[in-house]
Amino acid sequence: MENLQAYGNLATRIYCDDGLNVNELLNKVHCSDALSFLKKVPNNSMDLIITSPPYYQQRDYGGGGIGNEVTEDEYINNLLLIFNECSRVVKTTGAIVFNLGDKYINGNLSLIPYKFALKALENKKISLINQITWAKTNPTPRQENRKLIQSTEPFFVFVKTKDYCFKLKEYLSHLDRRNKKATSNFSKIGRKYFEIINQSNLTLEEKENAKRDLEKVIEEVRLGKIESFRMKIRGIHKEAYGGMEGGRNNQIRSNGFTIIKITGNAMKKDLIESPVEITKGNKHTAVYPLYIIQELVKLLSNNGGIVLDPFCGSGTTCVAAKNLGRNYLGIEINPEYVALSEKRINETDNYEEFFL
Repeated sequence: MENLQAYGNLATRIYCDDGLNVNELLNKVHCSDALSFLKKVPNNSMDLIITSPPYYQQRDYGGGGIGNEVTEDEYINNLLLIFNECSRVVKTTGAIVFNLGDKYINGNLSLIPYKFALKALENKKISLINQITWAKTNPTPRQENRKLIQSTEPFFVFVKTKDYCFKLKEYLSHLDRRNKKATSNFSKIGRKYFEIINQSNLTLEEKENAKRDLEKVIEEVRLGKIESFRMKIRGIHKEAYGGMEGGRNNQIRSNGFTIIKITGNAMKKDLIESPVEITKGNKHTAVYPLYIIQELVKLLSNNGGIVLDPFCGSGTTCVAAKNLGRNYLGIEINPEYVALSEKRINETDNYEEFFL
């Protein structure tokens, strides 16, 4: 067997344990159960794995298997078999993203996603770097007067090493463009700080230093190096973090001022707001948003990499990968969903879906 450790394009030959050429398996959705197929995939061969396994006793996906277990423990143990294979096949620079939903059992919220995550971390070769929360803007209404409507789901992001791919500038970059457009005139406020400095109780030397640094930062705005800035002046503005010890407060106390530079990029938070996916003609009972998956693909992989989804469903992960210039490998046990996902992939227009 020839393991895939690094490659530049599909011309690299990669083989599975049974002699299959992995290149021939790429950019297809394969009708198989996830565990048996994953066992054929070589170590350290996938750049990114994004998947949403069937939720526990929630829906009939038409394929039996995972999700139909009698007990939570059995369900989580079956998920861990899949997860351990994923951790084997993902590269040391790669990531594994699992999306799971929760369930009420005997009136109690079971916290199944978190039980799974804790069990997954018993694999000491894996680290959990983020829980990205999907906040649904159109959650399913429930006729329940004694509980709030569930409107969030976690996406757990696991990695094997500290060398994982993480392209923060690519993540939610459309929000950066929106922010830059909205803040394009903020540099005008810089001139007001000169008046505030003159009115302050700073010493003459501190005032001169503050004006000098203020001129410099205004020039950075003019040159487009930063989008805008804020200035805090001793005796005028409140100290940061309630006055706790820290770099900015130390600057205010010792120099009389501090300048906070703003790049114009949106704060990259572990929260994504998006509606539940409603795709005309899509018969799959549970579709996560293409918007979210595209953002995760941009964040956690490079162009030309391989994105694997062992529970392919209607093919959203594969569509996102194709739209963003990645190779994909889908696994789906239900033949109807294989056909559905292939149809969606073939009809995709290589566009990015945005939600503002």
